[in-house]
Amino acid sequence: MKKTVSLITSSVMALIVAIGLTGCGSSSDSSNGSLSGTIRVDGSSTVFPISQAIAEEFMAKNSGVQVTVGESGTGGGFKKLIAGEIEIADASREIKKPKDGIASEAGKETELELLQAKGEEPLSFPIAFDGITLVINKKNTFATEMTVDELKKIWQKDSTVKNWSDVRAGWPNEEIKLYGPGTASGTFDFFTKAINGVEKESRADYTQSEDDNVLVKGVQGDEFSLGYFGFAYYEENKDKLTAVKVKLDDATAAVEPSIDSIKSGAYKPLSRKLFVYTTKNALKKPEVKAFLQYYNSPDAQKLIDFVKSIHLPAEDYEANLKLLQ
Repeated sequence: MKKTVSLITSSVMALIVAIGLTGCGSSSDSSNGSLSGTIRVDGSSTVFPISQAIAEEFMAKNSGVQVTVGESGTGGGFKKLIAGEIEIADASREIKKPKDGIASEAGKETELELLQAKGEEPLSFPIAFDGITLVINKKNTFATEMTVDELKKIWQKDSTVKNWSDVRAGWPNEEIKLYGPGTASGTFDFFTKAINGVEKESRADYTQSEDDNVLVKGVQGDEFSLGYFGFAYYEENKDKLTAVKVKLDDATAAVEPSIDSIKSGAYKPLSRKLFVYTTKNALKKPEVKAFLQYYNSPDAQKLIDFVKSIHLPAEDYEANLKLLQ
């Protein structure tokens, strides 16, 4: 497994709790002693805790299957899916399509086209809600609300903002220490589009990491810092960080990221869905199909909540199960 330390305090704890959750029985039980093989999952660091928890419980039910989960970022996951290195890609954005008008790093073709050129057809499964959360240090009591324009002023390409006083009059003349995901991250893609207006256009002089725990520790350690990552990582660390309320403009009310505001879409413009992707060829492997069936089961929805993510309405998972058939 690429990474053993995650949002979950202990993977063993996740397994024990998950077993307890499923102990009462479920019609979606995927336990099958005849299953065997290896399932490789990689991609989004935001989806990573979900896939890790579900993989551990699935392996407990299917001892012949080994599931490895990595977090190379959404872009990295799609690259590995295209290369045939993994069966499932975790993604915090949708796959790049020709209509997006954005070429993949490998050339002129988008991620979808690169997969199709290899005779592969991707299948997309929405699995949770998320809201990209801006966080500040607990000692920061002045920047608890910010407008989209102010955030753009800070994060846009070639930004000249260095100190908090450059953002709003009356804020301290202290340097902003910025933390955020790397350029392979789907969170980076979504955030830059939502805030800066152009996907992947961002200032580069900030501390980057595909490991959201690194970003949490960075903001926690810098009094005048600002960072962003998925809502679940904030929920797990809200005793150490403060979430910034976001305003679309000066005329609208600031909205705090929460389960309710993210589900309803009121937390604009940073609410989104999270996904897992596979291919039709990968789905021919019984262990892959069984894993994704379990991923969309009621038991898995409890695990999604357990790792501080937000599960979708039941009908979304039912639609995913129909697609798997």
